[in-house]
Amino acid sequence: MTSYLNTENIERSRGGFGPELSRMGVEYHPLRPFLPEKAKVLFLGSFPPQRKRWCMDFYYPNYINDHWRIEGQIFFGDKNHFVDVANKRFKIDEIVAFCKEKGLAFFDTSTAIRRLQDNASDKFLEVVEPTDIPALLRQLPHLRAIVTTGEKATETICASLGIPTIPKVNTYVEVSFRDSEAPSLLGEGGGRGFLYRLPSSSRAYPLSFDKKVEAYRQFFNFIQL
Repeated sequence: MTSYLNTENIERSRGGFGPELSRMGVEYHPLRPFLPEKAKVLFLGSFPPQRKRWCMDFYYPNYINDHWRIEGQIFFGDKNHFVDVANKRFKIDEIVAFCKEKGLAFFDTSTAIRRLQDNASDKFLEVVEPTDIPALLRQLPHLRAIVTTGEKATETICASLGIPTIPKVNTYVEVSFRDSEAPSLLGEGGGRGFLYRLPSSSRAYPLSFDKKVEAYRQFFNFIQL
């Protein structure tokens, strides 16, 4: 079974690389960035939920998060296309193959955080170390759009890239994917693309599944994936 665990970061979070940081409750990102060679879309969340909520070692691992059901419904007409219903898991190998085929990349806007409460709510995440977004972009020369699905992730990336306008849900802003270190490598559209904000796929977000599907479908149509 495919795994994208960053075992070094998991050890750091357990205190193996410094008990002082461990006592401070710092968690390092437990997954490696998933960056297919010809990725056109980069999904950036805030940070994965606690491991006890995972059903696979990949992005959107919480079984009650509907991200993979939304994509199953859009691309295959079946919300359970990527779901192993009997075992209450997602079909990770099928998901990875699908993402490589479609050009979907995944990571998060924070590489180290501190949880202020024992849950997965963004409201109680303290960003200790934001992700080096330009470093990710330099690995994605075909990128057309960055997608965020939460307020904290959107605010963090806007601060990182110097974007003055934080897009509202189901809207976007045009951004530059260039930087001073690799001005000719980023983005197919002359180094420009979109920061697009979608509704969260968490069931805690107050929007029906069908309306989330429609919002995501509109994005994929917009980006012509």
